[in-house]
Amino acid sequence: MLDPKVKVLQLLERYGSVAAVAAVTSYTPSAVSYQLRQLSEQLEVKLIEPAGRGIKLTAAARIVLRHAEVMQTQYELLRSELAATSEEFSGQFTMCGFSTAATHLLPHATLTLRDRHPRLRVRLIEAEPSNCFRLVEGEEADLALVMVTADSPPLSDGRFDQQLLLDDPLDLVVPAGHHLAGRQTVTLADAALESWSIGTPGSAYHQLTVAACVAAGFTPNMAYQADEWETGAALVAQGLCVMLMPRLGSIDQRWPVERIQLSGEPAPARRIMAVTRKGAAGHPLVAEALGLIHASSSSLFTSGPKPTSLIFPTIE
Repeated sequence: MLDPKVKVLQLLERYGSVAAVAAVTSYTPSAVSYQLRQLSEQLEVKLIEPAGRGIKLTAAARIVLRHAEVMQTQYELLRSELAATSEEFSGQFTMCGFSTAATHLLPHATLTLRDRHPRLRVRLIEAEPSNCFRLVEGEEADLALVMVTADSPPLSDGRFDQQLLLDDPLDLVVPAGHHLAGRQTVTLADAALESWSIGTPGSAYHQLTVAACVAAGFTPNMAYQADEWETGAALVAQGLCVMLMPRLGSIDQRWPVERIQLSGEPAPARRIMAVTRKGAAGHPLVAEALGLIHASSSSLFTSGPKPTSLIFPTIE
């Protein structure tokens, strides 16, 4: 476990200012500055210096951060090895995920882990992908399920282990009676001239839809904004627009809409990643949870292509 003062320095590197670090932590700006001064005095080096109206990290700070990353990884490897020797798990294990994962993939794993390990407190948090990364980095969550967006950290980011869990195919949702309804498959380009329901700008759903349409060769006519599947389905049902829907998502049957499988090379899909802190992917609880999650995802794909799974075999 890293010294909290070092974690503050890591956050400063990521967010760029004392005020920004305070905004994402429980500290006040003065408390953040105090932690940095304490660390500087403890290490007997200068860690920050003025840069225009702001501050920047010194060369010494970069050295501290480089070693801190290695130390954090080693700590997580230590915890994983020690956990492998345990006969009974206790303490707290927290999983987080975006809305679909929190609805369809994580509850079964949560319940099963609680049943198998009575002394273990298992928590579940629903959060946007960007917040999931923050929760994992801050040790507020042990495992996150995120979908890849333009804002996701690169796979080379030394703070995290990111591994592909599955590909969740996207379906096109159209009103009943639409000229595309009744087809077995369509391409996304077949709906290029339609009005679209797309999530709020900046949201993961918005990024997902726009990226898929652009990859298909067109920019969607963003006529409506809806972050909830039910709201989007209601708009589609009225004949106002079409929308994309991940295979794991569900729509109430009361809406007269039709889901059509999309084809293409590659077929549009959202990538769902399993994220832990660097070095924690081998923790036995993480492996067990991911086995349960993989089993849940397989059972939900009752038609169409099955989710692509590269890792994490099912644990019986």
